[in-house]
Amino acid sequence: MTRSVVIIGGGHAAAEAVIALYQMGWRENIVMLSDEAHLPYQRPPLSKAFLKGDLDAAKLAIKNPAMYEKVAADMRLNTRVINIDRQQQQVVTDSGERVAYDFLIIATGTRPRLLQVPGLPDDNVHYLRTLDDADGIRAEIQPGTRVLLVGAGYIGLELAASAINMGASATVLEAAPRVLARVTCEIMSDFYTHLHRSRGVDVRVAAMLDTVRADGDGWIATLKDGSEIGFDVLVAGIGVLPNVELAQAAGLQCDNGILVDETTVTSDPKVFAIGDCCNHPNHLYGTRLRLESVPNANDQAKVAAASIAGKPVAYDALPWFWSDQYDTKLQTAGLSTGYDQTVVRGDISSGAFAVFYLQEGRLIAVDAVNSPADFMMARRHIPAGISPDPAVLADTEQAWC
Repeated sequence: MTRSVVIIGGGHAAAEAVIALYQMGWRENIVMLSDEAHLPYQRPPLSKAFLKGDLDAAKLAIKNPAMYEKVAADMRLNTRVINIDRQQQQVVTDSGERVAYDFLIIATGTRPRLLQVPGLPDDNVHYLRTLDDADGIRAEIQPGTRVLLVGAGYIGLELAASAINMGASATVLEAAPRVLARVTCEIMSDFYTHLHRSRGVDVRVAAMLDTVRADGDGWIATLKDGSEIGFDVLVAGIGVLPNVELAQAAGLQCDNGILVDETTVTSDPKVFAIGDCCNHPNHLYGTRLRLESVPNANDQAKVAAASIAGKPVAYDALPWFWSDQYDTKLQTAGLSTGYDQTVVRGDISSGAFAVFYLQEGRLIAVDAVNSPADFMMARRHIPAGISPDPAVLADTEQAWC
């Protein structure tokens, strides 16, 4: 009998898994079940080029639709999986259909944390995770629109930059004492705070919403300190939650994501989990990680496909990320958690520099701002566990490695 791989999800990880299976020699059934109406599309441009109108939806496709036809993948859209029956090796859709699998890949991603604001109806709070979300936000932002962004992570700051470029005004509220506090150091937080304020963004830290009330055609937000802000559009970017409910209901082990081994296998050897929804071991940092990262999703998809094709490999890639705001590109390699020293290479005021993170002398991460050479060097050398001389790192006249 012909065997089947069923993939739940329609994002980067799911798209890559479809093609990777074929590349690994899988010539049997591939079924992708996505609850969205669109074939898999790129997510990072939603807060930037797509929102600003510089990129249309047709150009967001991760793969040419002809690729899915070439591999004979059954791409089922508007199809929500409501149950995984591991005993029968079937998934159940919202229409009641049962789809049998020999191998199952869960690539369900994440969903936004919801913002509860007294006085503001839930349907007046925007979130950005999908193409439809981005369409809704873009439709409301015009020149002169007052945009209020709650959360100063990468999504919030990217949206602020896009709003300014669209001729709107932007206010960013961050409950923490500084922007990007969860992912970077004070040097980087100060740089991005200055960058946004220099473009006219009202950045407020240690600031929390209290209530909202209608004001003519717009709204007025009252903060915990009693100050008020007028706005027309509110977008919340206060983090995400992994979509693990299907896995949990099916009895798979979960802890801040679906737990997998180094080959992306869950506690069931027939079930794999990849991308933002899974929690995997990383031997470089000696811990388990759940990463919200396109490179991570793509790489894990290839590892899952290799395992299913009988060619298992271990996944232990160095995490890396990027963010585009105005004309500033941030590229991050590694994870800075646990650093005890930072070294700056380059002139921060020039807008092109790198911040290196060291732990007990060992290089563990870099934030490279408009500095691709430092980013690429770090990607190569962090896994080697090098301990560079801080004086050499800081000296732009010397090659640091």
